[in-house]
Amino acid sequence: MNSDLSASQTLRLDKWLWFARVARTRSLAARLCSEGCVTIGGREALKPHQPVRIGDLVVIDLPHEQRRLTVRALGQRRGPPTDARQLYDEAAPPLRRDQATSAWVSLFAEEEEAADA
Repeated sequence: MNSDLSASQTLRLDKWLWFARVARTRSLAARLCSEGCVTIGGREALKPHQPVRIGDLVVIDLPHEQRRLTVRALGQRRGPPTDARQLYDEAAPPLRRDQATSAWVSLFAEEEEAADA
């Protein structure tokens, strides 16, 4: 397989999360990956440069919900929300978590604790 062809059919996970407007910034998208909050096809994506392809199932654990997105397109840039929604299919609404039973911890918890001290 031609490496140029395969490279054009994939995109870095952090860029795709940012293009799809799942993460507000690309650095936050990279942090979601490195903290183990994202899986691709059932495999944990611990690196922001993990390749994502059309058809992949991407599961993102956010503070109070879990989103299950199927990659429909890779995108070329971060556009308006209407363009971002064209990059994925979401078969079911986000799975909401009860705040009292949530085991989720903020990615900024360490920074918040340092600021309080």
